[in-house]
Amino acid sequence: MKRRALIGTTLAAAVTLGLTACGGGDDAAASNTVRVTLVNHVWSENIKQALPEFEKQSGLKVEVTQLGEDQLSDQYNVKLNAGSSDLDVMMYRPLQEGKLFASNKYLADLTDKAKSDGAFEFGDFQAGPVQATTHEDKVVGVPIITEQEVLYYRKDLLEKSGFTAPPKTLDELKAQAAKVEADNPGVAGFVSRTGKAAAVTQFSSFLYSFGGDFVDGSGKASVNTEQAKQAYAYYGGLLREHGPENISTDMSWSEAMAIFTQGKAAFYTEANSLYKNATDPAKSKVSDTVGFAAFPAGPAGSKPYNIPSWALGVNDASENQENAWKFIQWAAGKEQALAQQKAGVPSARTSVWANPEGTATYPKDLAEATTVSTANGVGHDRPLVVKVAQAREIVGQPIVDAITGKDVAASADSANEAFQKFLDDEAK
Repeated sequence: MKRRALIGTTLAAAVTLGLTACGGGDDAAASNTVRVTLVNHVWSENIKQALPEFEKQSGLKVEVTQLGEDQLSDQYNVKLNAGSSDLDVMMYRPLQEGKLFASNKYLADLTDKAKSDGAFEFGDFQAGPVQATTHEDKVVGVPIITEQEVLYYRKDLLEKSGFTAPPKTLDELKAQAAKVEADNPGVAGFVSRTGKAAAVTQFSSFLYSFGGDFVDGSGKASVNTEQAKQAYAYYGGLLREHGPENISTDMSWSEAMAIFTQGKAAFYTEANSLYKNATDPAKSKVSDTVGFAAFPAGPAGSKPYNIPSWALGVNDASENQENAWKFIQWAAGKEQALAQQKAGVPSARTSVWANPEGTATYPKDLAEATTVSTANGVGHDRPLVVKVAQAREIVGQPIVDAITGKDVAASADSANEAFQKFLDDEAK
């Protein structure tokens, strides 16, 4: 999973603040108490500060348990497998454990609540994130935090090479990367993630823009289609031919970002949520020359991922689902979404991106690029499966092989065979 802007609140600290759930006592089981489990994240910190307002409006009491990602996963594994009812609202990762939770019926069906609530306006949520929080046509979660892939670039280097605008297509990206690299010895034309699993997320936008996907409409592996092979060849070739010298095949976002922010690359495709790493003078040597653009269009158009990194769901075993929904109505409602957006947490609601207040804190070109991504985006950046980590290893192998100059078509065929077996095994 891509990194998040994490806050170091520990479980012990939460207990000290009096916000941690008591573990199923009489008070916690009371109907006017909503037990909410959150991850350590700036969104969680913001929502905690606003809780008195909700409690006053609703007459409900909110008990918060806040954990790190690993602790959160451990707690869910134990409590959900045991059918525990002492979780009401759950903050979860739709693309990491969403299919597992939905398949095991851990998540309550929120379809009627979400779609019948005119004030909540479920139609305001972007299609991509909603796709990831929907299972078998049922709404099982509400997206609260999103990420989109955009193009980071160096304005000064493009100007020096005579380009008046960033590339609008993948063909233009390759041409501009080559020209800028030739004009600036020691500077790579392009950088992005290269690690087998880590690169899958950023590669996904290339795959979609070439017209491919990890799985086809019938649920079969599709990483060896002509479109997928072209995407693997393009991504790997761009890094092999115009990437950093002696490029490694184990770079995650942090290594790739470091190369870009140290002034060693002209173009970089990455999640928009990481932009402050490039624009903060304390972190970036090129902060005053960084620009942002929409993901360049391939043969199928510009189709970057537009994903919900976190969502809110209701534990199906909870006996307090009505009040749990009241919390979600508020926490994911328009007012809180706008407040979070203004605080730098990208929302899944269309309205906040259309509101000048919602984009005032973002660089203008980043806001414009994100708007394009939210309109055309695909709601997943990895295969939508139960065993996500294993799947990423399989479909990521052709990325590494393409970077190192191996036979991309043969690698894609092998990966497709292995991925189909994986899908068949998971369906048993």
